[in-house]
Amino acid sequence: MTSPTSLSRNPRVRVTDVELLSSAWYVLRRTTFEFQHRDGRWTTEQRETYDRGNGATVLLYDPAGETVLLTRQFRYPVYVNDHPDGMFLETAAGLLDTDDPETAIRREAQEETGVRIGALEHVFDVYTSPGSVTERLHCYAAPYDPADRGAGGGIAEEGEDIEVVELRFEDALKMIGTGEIADAKTIMLLQWAALQGPFSTRQQRPARRHATS
Repeated sequence: MTSPTSLSRNPRVRVTDVELLSSAWYVLRRTTFEFQHRDGRWTTEQRETYDRGNGATVLLYDPAGETVLLTRQFRYPVYVNDHPDGMFLETAAGLLDTDDPETAIRREAQEETGVRIGALEHVFDVYTSPGSVTERLHCYAAPYDPADRGAGGGIAEEGEDIEVVELRFEDALKMIGTGEIADAKTIMLLQWAALQGPFSTRQQRPARRHATS
């Protein structure tokens, strides 16, 4: 990620000060900048940004069985914000750390679901909370064979306790409407799969996959 003090891509933004507020887990900064409005006025603004690094996620799907493979684990931030029990249903995902996005999501998928990804398709990149969180999420899709699934479950030494959940694709879509699936990245990937991806009723577009080990 670009250092806040070196930003110069937008001439309407002039960063004047950056304060480090916390670095106990990830990095919280308060930045002061001058911003030129569309009418020409300049104002001084302050924003806090939470930097947890970038991440990657993957929708694992079985085209023959018409299923998707998701994970369920306890997420305290959603629990404290009115989720019924904090047991969150979502696509396998994780931070990049020092890896490139493809390497990272292959690692995370195998750790969480037991699936060793073969062909991998890059779908899109998104910023899920642009008002405060800097994270860019690289979103992928990949087929899986139920017969080749491993144990998954995450890394116990890191406190992970992940349940692997296989759902019929049509049931997963319905769970968006009921609120049983409330995760943004998962909803976007499921809707992509229905509109353009492996479960689209339209004429299939040419795949953008490339097989790597």
